[in-house]
Amino acid sequence: MKKIDFENSNRLYYSIKEVAAHFDVRESLLRFWETEFSSINPRKTDGGVRQYTRKDIEDISLVYHLVKEKGMTLEGARQTLSHKKDEITRKLQVIEKLEGIKKELESLEKEFDSPN
Repeated sequence: MKKIDFENSNRLYYSIKEVAAHFDVRESLLRFWETEFSSINPRKTDGGVRQYTRKDIEDISLVYHLVKEKGMTLEGARQTLSHKKDEITRKLQVIEKLEGIKKELESLEKEFDSPN
């Protein structure tokens, strides 16, 4: 699974292949979620190629969290997003920051443990 490095990227758009790899899901699932969640609405080129912005990816992240990690049904995720989107967004942002801190700490631990 290849995560998109948003902190070191200044790109405006990402392909469906990159987004699918980021979440470790099939591209068909992302296309399906587009039909189920109005907030997921990637730009499409004249040739029909989907181009996802960071906002699109954040919206997908919310749906992924509710459906894949919390085990909600699509209807349950829709209802939760319509009532508590800001709260869920904040929680996910905190989780992502904590994961980043954990990686930094693990990196520091490796540096301290490695013999010089």
